Amino acid sequence: MTTERPIRNPDHAPSYSGVLRAAEKVAQIVAATPLLPVEFEGCSFWLKAECLQPVGAFKIRGAWHRLTDLSAEECARGVVAVSSGNHAQGVAWAARRLGMAATIVMPSDAPAIKVERTRALGGEVLFYDRMSEDREAIALALTAERGATYVHAFADPWVIEGQGSAGIEIAAQLGRQPGRIVACCAGGGLTAGLALACPEAEIIPVEPEGWDDVARSLAAGSIQRVGPNPPPTACDALQALSTAPINFTVLKRRCAFGLSVSEAEVRSAQRFAFTHLRLVLEPGGAVALAAVLAGRVAVDDDTVVIGSGGNVDQAAFAAVLAGQD
Repeated sequence: MTTERPIRNPDHAPSYSGVLRAAEKVAQIVAATPLLPVEFEGCSFWLKAECLQPVGAFKIRGAWHRLTDLSAEECARGVVAVSSGNHAQGVAWAARRLGMAATIVMPSDAPAIKVERTRALGGEVLFYDRMSEDREAIALALTAERGATYVHAFADPWVIEGQGSAGIEIAAQLGRQPGRIVACCAGGGLTAGLALACPEAEIIPVEPEGWDDVARSLAAGSIQRVGPNPPPTACDALQALSTAPINFTVLKRRCAFGLSVSEAEVRSAQRFAFTHLRLVLEPGGAVALAAVLAGRVAVDDDTVVIGSGGNVDQAAFAAVLAGQD
């Protein structure tokens, strides 16, 4: 599948019109994910269940928009991506549907279930050491060697626009623009996309404690990196070392602040989602819900919380449900 108006300029800025185009393309290939009503301690809000995507995460949106805008020559040379697992699966899924090769550079400590599912979708997996090797350098070297296209997990205008398609769905499901969207955040692809898609909404990014570079960047007014020796986190999907200028340009205009949550709060949110919503959320996919349940955000029936993704190790999830903190 290719678009009628493919974008060839690699320097184009993500835009609302681009988000609309991405939403049209995504709607042709996957069903809209449910917008579930949630009641908690006398408050009502909505949860967008992106964990129910074919790859268990919103990442399928940006990957599809990006890959369907490649030329026939670019498709023939394949794509390269870096991911701990959700973007990996989104890119591999899209590549398989489009008949192209996908190579994914993944950290050696990526959850086994994400590695297995990426390979099952036809992705070639190459490992790197998260603490001692430069994943971007590895990916860029592969891209140059193979003449492939690098599909960045968040610092890519097509990816940002594609992730923003979730906001177009939300507005259609509510019948109006939401007043507030609380979303998981690593590099800021989803939050930037939502900011473009829902210009009337307050956008609140949420990160794990110690990995809250976006929150600190918003507070400082300039891009900040994760500090040295960041704490271990179960939120493997949210371990970007810093956001990128293309994302921060959008975020600093639209996000007044960011939030962080503890590992215990994340586990509590996972249990809540399973018990009350019958949803399986991986740690990184539960941070936005964790911020709401912990009282970090005042919510109402005009608030939407993003729940994504759902790729979690069975044994680890069973331990969370059993309250083995």
